[in-house]
Amino acid sequence: MREERGQIKGDVVVYEAFTLWGSVAGDVKVIKGGKMYLRGAIYGNLTVEPGGRVHILGNVSGDVNVLPKAKVIHSGIIGGDAINEGGRLFIDATARILGKTRTYSGDTEIKKKVEFGDPIPDDEARKRMWRIDDDIDHRKRLQK
Repeated sequence: MREERGQIKGDVVVYEAFTLWGSVAGDVKVIKGGKMYLRGAIYGNLTVEPGGRVHILGNVSGDVNVLPKAKVIHSGIIGGDAINEGGRLFIDATARILGKTRTYSGDTEIKKKVEFGDPIPDDEARKRMWRIDDDIDHRKRLQK
């Protein structure tokens, strides 16, 4: 497996197993046989062509395009849109997409964050809770 820890200027084509710890200032294309682990940053767009696989753990400032028969697992941050044009796109609960998620064809699975409802406190618990006003008054008294 090839690893890159530095900075790369210009476009990159990934055709083998590749881990990026550094950054790419340009577009990245993952073609058939390419398998990429993105732990750093791409300052451009990421395109995954048929037969390519990507696991995004870092940042992509542009769009991510998933073409037919490609696979992407997204656990990092995408600054643009995540576009599925026929591949498989899995968006983890910890992932962030600042643009939109678009699925024209293929499978897109978005793992939802687990949300727990706050229990309704009883009367005793309410008495023990600090209100913001009480906290501010208490701090003012301590400062005097």
